[in-house]
Amino acid sequence: MQADSEVAVVRTLDDRKLYPVEVREQSETGVARGGRVRGRHLALVYGQLADLLRAGVPLLRSLETIGRATTNRRLAATLREVQEDVSGGKPLADAMAARPGVFSGLHVAMVRAGERAGFLEDVLANLSTFLERQDELRSKVRGAMIYPVVLTTLGTLGMLGMLVILVPRFKPFFLNMPLPVPTQVLFAASDLLVAHKLLLLGMAILLVLAVRTLLQSRWGRKYWERWRIRMPIVGRVIRTVGITRFCRILGTMLANGVPILQSLAISRDAAGSTVLAGHIDVATENVRAGEPLAAPLRASGLFPPEIIEMIAVAEESNQLERVLVQIADTVERRVNRQVDAAVRLIEPLILVIIAAGIGFMAVGLMYPIFTMSQTLK
Repeated sequence: MQADSEVAVVRTLDDRKLYPVEVREQSETGVARGGRVRGRHLALVYGQLADLLRAGVPLLRSLETIGRATTNRRLAATLREVQEDVSGGKPLADAMAARPGVFSGLHVAMVRAGERAGFLEDVLANLSTFLERQDELRSKVRGAMIYPVVLTTLGTLGMLGMLVILVPRFKPFFLNMPLPVPTQVLFAASDLLVAHKLLLLGMAILLVLAVRTLLQSRWGRKYWERWRIRMPIVGRVIRTVGITRFCRILGTMLANGVPILQSLAISRDAAGSTVLAGHIDVATENVRAGEPLAAPLRASGLFPPEIIEMIAVAEESNQLERVLVQIADTVERRVNRQVDAAVRLIEPLILVIIAAGIGFMAVGLMYPIFTMSQTLK
């Protein structure tokens, strides 16, 4: 049961002619750890909360209603805790900020801006739409990468199996005869895998742990961000997704009356890249000094020229908030096309690499046999 105290639970049960053996308060940590809160769960909650507030339902009652209807245990427990904090006089943003494991800094900043400016319903609705589109794009990328990942895994395991099991059986047939270079390379790789498989496995595990530790360090994360955002295909998609988030959040904030400096501070976190965030900080300082926004973004070299031109024209015509949302919609459609094109390129590329590996192994094994048959003839 959900009640304010143990006494209230006993009183309620007594009214229903029920006599409890034991009444004990549920551990908050035990409840909060039940399940994982995904983006689509938060999107649904934000959308429902926006609808209830627009219908005139008070915030406390809205939180209670959504908490009862939510199927995710951790999110339901978190919403009850948020409701208790709000009933104690805390703003909704502060109650959310006390639970960073569920609500990110971007969500807290947007809700705080909406509370201060009086457009909380619009912010929640925009957050819901933003999370839905983000989850849709993430699901699309993951679904498109299933086939290439499975193909790569099976191809790699197949070639390793051939090197460990099949190739050593051919080696006795080619003793005391000159071997071509592909066969020598093939036999050397097979001997290395067979003789030092445990050592190679240990080295692979150490390499994975070293890379993981490096990426968790501050320097490693910074280097990884710089490297991946400038990759030929994947980097362009990552950069475009970050620009889409930045433009959409900044346009939404400006359209709802948030000052541009505060909007830039909030939208920099939405980019999802420390490299983009650094250039946005430079742009924020330029705006603080009274200079245009487009110039430092152009100097970063990360924003496409057409987007810079649209931002520059929008600043001159005082239509920045509307143009930024249009840019986000346009770039999002472009991202979907780029993801489709990248996946279509990855599949044949993986097939070519696997076919080249198997072909190299076939040449290494069959070429000495053809040489032997020519010698016998």
